[in-house]
Amino acid sequence: MLKTFDCPKCGGPVSYEKDVVGASLTARCPYCNSSLSVPDEMRGRPAQVISHVSIDLRGAVGSGKATKWILLIVLIPLFGILIVAIAMAGFLAPLFSSRISPGDNKAVSKTAPGGTGNKGNRNAFATETLKFGSEGIGPAMFKDARSIAVDGSGKIYVGEYIGGRVQVFDPAGKFITQWTVDPKMPLRGLAADRKGTVYVVQRGKILRHEGETGKLIGEVDYAGGGGFDDVSMSADGGFVAAWYSNRDDVVRFNSAGEVTRTIRAAISSTSGDSELNTRVAIDGLGNIYALGSFNNAVFKFAPDGKFLTRFGDGGDQAGQFRAASAIAVDGKGRVYVSDIKGIQVFDTNGRYLTVFDPEGMAFGMVFNDKNELFVAARNHVVKLALKVP
Repeated sequence: MLKTFDCPKCGGPVSYEKDVVGASLTARCPYCNSSLSVPDEMRGRPAQVISHVSIDLRGAVGSGKATKWILLIVLIPLFGILIVAIAMAGFLAPLFSSRISPGDNKAVSKTAPGGTGNKGNRNAFATETLKFGSEGIGPAMFKDARSIAVDGSGKIYVGEYIGGRVQVFDPAGKFITQWTVDPKMPLRGLAADRKGTVYVVQRGKILRHEGETGKLIGEVDYAGGGGFDDVSMSADGGFVAAWYSNRDDVVRFNSAGEVTRTIRAAISSTSGDSELNTRVAIDGLGNIYALGSFNNAVFKFAPDGKFLTRFGDGGDQAGQFRAASAIAVDGKGRVYVSDIKGIQVFDTNGRYLTVFDPEGMAFGMVFNDKNELFVAARNHVVKLALKVP
């Protein structure tokens, strides 16, 4: 049976065939090429990077020969790396110099407190206005922040993929408190309504929590049972969710948590290809966007569930995706999709506009009422003000 999980190193989708019950299986990430141990759902153990390989040379004939073998094993790769580094230095230098040239709309202009920003990047699409967080496990520190939400008062909620920790910050990025959901299961999605109720997606369920305290309010009822993988709030207080149980559905709820629309097999019925990792967003008009990481595309649906358009493809060109991980829609209907290249921006019809770098891969994205973009990038959070055409 084909299963999938997110690579704990780069966040890309990793598939594997689990045909031996209880076996300790490994897989390789197709995006960062990391060797991984697959998650063990029965023991609540997440996927892990296999950090080292032990080599036993005790069977070599004599210690002298073993020493020679060790030297060969160590030195040959070093010489290879040195040669490749020298060759690549001349090739990459002009690429990096052109990437940071003044006026390049792929750059993010930064504004220091009280400053006027980087004049060389005056035409940049996004300007960084707030950044907080660092690597660690203490307050205002992150190990693997992939989910982010903002409520009506401006409070910022940041969820860790592993460990179940949700930290709460004020609008200026000052730490307020933290609370924990299930520490054994990945936190797959996070959203907050205007009143400060936080919706957490874990173990295939959507659970409501009090944002300030973390107190569990209840579970969202769904006749189809568990299988939820992402959630996104709508302007009317409702929400849209990605659901998978042998079929990739998108489910629309009203503010009371009642189902108002189900788009059955939303991606697979349109593309003809299966989809095991769906991220969702909804715009102010009620149009629904489903990002299929396996299909490398965004699928847009009308409020009544009618398919409207598809955009994106697998590749490295403008408008194509490589390991897409998050989607968000701003107040003007522009669609933002993050992957290893940065955050690509499309108009409401799917026409490619630009790309910018948020300083690290954006695993989680959300807009506040002021049309400012918040990005969770593993060990930090940034807030971006966007250029208004």
